[in-house]
Amino acid sequence: MKMKNIFKLSDGKKMCYAEYGDPKGKPIFLFHGNPGSRLVWGLIPDSPFLSKIHLICPDRPGYGFTDYKENALEKWPNDIKELADSLKIKKFLIFAPSGGGPYALECAWKIPERLNNIGIFGSVGPNIPEATKGANKPLKLLWKISNPLFFLVKLQMKIMANSVKKNPNKVMEKLRNLELNEEEKKIFDKPKIRNIFLNDFPEAYRQDGIGSAYDSTIPATWNIPLDKIKKKIIVWHSKNDGLVGNMSKYIADKLPNSKLIIIKNSGHLWILENMKKILKTLTIK
Repeated sequence: MKMKNIFKLSDGKKMCYAEYGDPKGKPIFLFHGNPGSRLVWGLIPDSPFLSKIHLICPDRPGYGFTDYKENALEKWPNDIKELADSLKIKKFLIFAPSGGGPYALECAWKIPERLNNIGIFGSVGPNIPEATKGANKPLKLLWKISNPLFFLVKLQMKIMANSVKKNPNKVMEKLRNLELNEEEKKIFDKPKIRNIFLNDFPEAYRQDGIGSAYDSTIPATWNIPLDKIKKKIIVWHSKNDGLVGNMSKYIADKLPNSKLIIIKNSGHLWILENMKKILKTLTIK
């Protein structure tokens, strides 16, 4: 399958996406987290996870080779609809973890007629105490300052991007010690898992971290009307998620039609060893 496909959107911006699995299989759009890129879905062990599925994995705006645009979240559903049309895909499934979660929810709200099943794992949510409970302090601070001090966050991400390009291992070690709890570190320290980040981070920060900076503003500017989303959404929530805390559970509680799956004794990186289980659940009719 192709690792770099460039598609020109109607607004003149370009979107880059990768494809994995069976081109004639069931179409599933995967939205990566923050930071991340289209490459992550080919780096996770056991990719493409199931037979007879076609994974379409776009770089979100400001990551990899997809152009950054203002109000990227609000425009994402139309971008995905255009990409699906170009691939002659009428209906499809969506799955998104972490920072990709709001983008899946935005699609569920705005283009429900194009979607079959929808799943999110450890999704970012609104920056309110009920949702952020359990998240680590550095991320809580980031969500607090990112909107009023966006220029500062952009500079921070640019510095991060330069560091990743020079020495991704060093950056990974800093993030490990600063943001991960003990359960998450156990998964992160496995060579096959570290390899994911080692190869994905440089692509994620290709555009000097502008996508990551923008995503950090989403919790404080949250405007997705969860109560108006009628499509059924499967929500996976790790009980000991140190990165997004209680956000995914909060989202599930507010959605009118959700199925909440709570994973005990696990953290934010659980997904990296359980994509097969997630997609199997998502593809059950």
